[in-house]
Amino acid sequence: LYRSPRIISERNGAEIIIDDKELVNFSSNDYLGLAGHGEIKQAINEAALKHGSGSSASPLISGKTSLHRELENKLARITGRERALIFSCGYMANLGLIQGLIHAHRYTIFMDKLCHASIIDGVVLSRAKFKRYTHASVESLSTLLKDADIGEKLVLTESVFSMDGDVAPLVQISQICRDSCSCLVVDDAHGFGVLGEKGMGALDHFHLSQDDVPLMMATFGKALGGQGAFVAGKEELIDILIQRARPYIYSTSMPVHNVAAALTSLDILQAEPKRRQRLKNIITYFKERSGFLGDKTYQNISPIQPIIIGDSDKTMKICALMEQQGIFVTGIRPPTVPRNTSRLRITLTALHTTTQVDHLLEVLKGALAQL
Repeated sequence: LYRSPRIISERNGAEIIIDDKELVNFSSNDYLGLAGHGEIKQAINEAALKHGSGSSASPLISGKTSLHRELENKLARITGRERALIFSCGYMANLGLIQGLIHAHRYTIFMDKLCHASIIDGVVLSRAKFKRYTHASVESLSTLLKDADIGEKLVLTESVFSMDGDVAPLVQISQICRDSCSCLVVDDAHGFGVLGEKGMGALDHFHLSQDDVPLMMATFGKALGGQGAFVAGKEELIDILIQRARPYIYSTSMPVHNVAAALTSLDILQAEPKRRQRLKNIITYFKERSGFLGDKTYQNISPIQPIIIGDSDKTMKICALMEQQGIFVTGIRPPTVPRNTSRLRITLTALHTTTQVDHLLEVLKGALAQL
């Protein structure tokens, strides 16, 4: 279970170099392959030359530029929300939105049992009462809400779950929240840029408006290939976060070159739908050819395709065997996932080729046969 970061010396599309060895990377969240895009690199260079390396202050002091405001306005417009607010990363965004919204003595929080660590930490730091409902279970959530004490209720869920890759039943959850007068917040980190007719994420995919989901969070570090995050929703809720969200108030603003990168990524996202189609095609290709895995994989519509091994030691041995054959896959084990559910977290991107996926599956089959 001991963790050690791997040092990458070079990236080239879907390939990376570690310890002077070229590997095909199946552990990247760069779903659309934008991290190395030439237009984004140019935008970063121009912004860095003009504005320097950092923002020099928190956003409420002097760290917010016209470019920050432009990005927030654009995010609000393309997501169909009244207002958006930028955070330095997704972890800080979740901490900030939960802590900023909650008055501990009045609120009860209801969250999916498999919510991300940043959501769990935000809930714990809020000091509010909380209950965890069975993963993706509409029935479990409905029962807990019906039995809840009188008071304000906040429901938290991911859209695409980061370790399982499955998609929450957001339409049903949204209706339950409406019926129980609960505020729904959706973490769309792994859906934004990937799902939806326009690539605006799971809420776009399910045609859920701001009235259905008053607040959403998404990051720039997944499909957009950059750094940072945002929260978008109702005007009054965003204003509350500006006044109360401590990670926003007391952190230096996101560097302007990262803001420029996000703006350019959004332009490319809208102008090049073929990237999402390529990703969709490679996901379908993987699913069609991975039948030999049986119930070890969940066959998701998302880029995240976990392969459940169970035993942690066996999982890491499989990773090592695959690396010897030119495939880089990260083993996920406790405490990130529950005991006896250690897994290979395969992530697919628009940069992967069918030949690379065939090689992945061939090497995986061989590694599984050895253990």
